[in-house]
Amino acid sequence: MSEAVPEEAKQVGVKYLVPIRGVEKSVKLTDQARAELQASGMMDDKGKLKIKGVSPKMIKRMKLEAVDCPVLKQEVGFLQCYVCKNFFSRTMGKTYCRGEPF
Repeated sequence: MSEAVPEEAKQVGVKYLVPIRGVEKSVKLTDQARAELQASGMMDDKGKLKIKGVSPKMIKRMKLEAVDCPVLKQEVGFLQCYVCKNFFSRTMGKTYCRGEPF
């Protein structure tokens, strides 16, 4: 599920290195994730994502990616992973996760 984490990443609190994989059809956001996005201002009332610093083209690409979340123990869309409080970084098809419980 996750790979070995480099020592530099462990020093900043990262527990998991999770691979990102492409999917045919986008993974739906959960109602809880959608509510959090709207509350934080990253999604408007119509459901359109507006993440500061991320282009619409990149958001479209992120919708077609998924990860096996080590915290939730299920497959989630990368956008849900990206806005999670445990997300640390994304590098070359892998994401660093802090792995703290909610």
